[in-house]
Amino acid sequence: MNTQEISNYKIVQIKSNYILKKIYVNMIKNRALAIIKYNKNIQKRLNVSIKDYKECCGIFSSIELEIIPIQKNKYSRFININENEKSYYHIYFNDNKKEIKKVYFIYETSYLKKIKIVIDYKVKSLAYLFNYCNCIRYINFKKYYRNNIYNINNMFSGCKSIEKIDFSKFNITNVINISYMFNGCSSLKELNLSNFDTRNTKDMNHLFYGCSSLEELNLSNFDTRNVTDMNSMFSECSSLRQLNISNFDTSCVTDMHNMFNRCDSLKELNLLNFNTKNVTNMSAMFPGCSSLKELNVSNFNTINVTDMSYMFSFNSSLEELNLSSFNTINVKNMRHMFNGCISLKELDISNFSTSNVNDMKNMFTQCPSELKKKILLLPNIPIEAYY
Repeated sequence: MNTQEISNYKIVQIKSNYILKKIYVNMIKNRALAIIKYNKNIQKRLNVSIKDYKECCGIFSSIELEIIPIQKNKYSRFININENEKSYYHIYFNDNKKEIKKVYFIYETSYLKKIKIVIDYKVKSLAYLFNYCNCIRYINFKKYYRNNIYNINNMFSGCKSIEKIDFSKFNITNVINISYMFNGCSSLKELNLSNFDTRNTKDMNHLFYGCSSLEELNLSNFDTRNVTDMNSMFSECSSLRQLNISNFDTSCVTDMHNMFNRCDSLKELNLLNFNTKNVTNMSAMFPGCSSLKELNVSNFNTINVTDMSYMFSFNSSLEELNLSSFNTINVKNMRHMFNGCISLKELDISNFSTSNVNDMKNMFTQCPSELKKKILLLPNIPIEAYY
């Protein structure tokens, strides 16, 4: 690779052509790799790590993925590419080695069995890449040696036809935002995220929203120490029977509203490690979890929570709930909090403070009459809470 070829990659961190020549000129692949691998100064100057050179001698390695499409519409988009980055995406149809320029739709007459996409190092965000691309059945990340991707929010959002994504070679070490990543992937039946490194991730809101075909999800490897937003994270995952989030660190999370909304099939939920000291919104956190017979939230710190509306509504299998540890001094909204809990026999809210609550409408509507009689003995619960 000569200096001119290197300059095409716009490595602005290196100002000296002499240094560039010294690194690259007449270097065979392994030799160049060794220099970069063992010379921290060069790594720093290039602003990349050895992982970025795993495939080549100085030529930035690319993300390569394979798409298996389905063709059912007159035409369907199979990828969304930013106007300013079109030259950094390379598309190949079937096993043809010839690059297809500026084609982002599949037509009924295309008869495509597979699509190969290569993404250059220049691209730093994969956000919205397949947003509402409804002709994709399977995606396989064949190569992924990059550490400069920072944003993948909405990456597969609205992909209603996608059934499987192979992430075995997918690395997201520096990603900050993964919100809405699988939002609306209603045909996704399995998802292995065991190699996801989320240590730098801050936003996970709506991550699995509407993944209604997923039956199990193991997120025990997720590092959530820096996450601040988990709102609607598992909302409407109606087929989810097993969910492992026992290792979640939620100490920085401020928003958990709608987090488990309509998880109809979930029979157990381990939240004992949840640290909710910074959470301000718990509205509709568990509504419609109709298969949960028990729920232990005794460790919840609710001192900063202002909204608990619809929090446990329509949990029709829940028989008892101990909220004696809840500090509700700052809560303003308890509307429909237990509405539809038709099996609830025991409810400990003896320590509830409602002095700042301005809305308690229908708080106990559709709860058993025996439970209502017990609650009637408690102070500061207005009549509007029962109807």
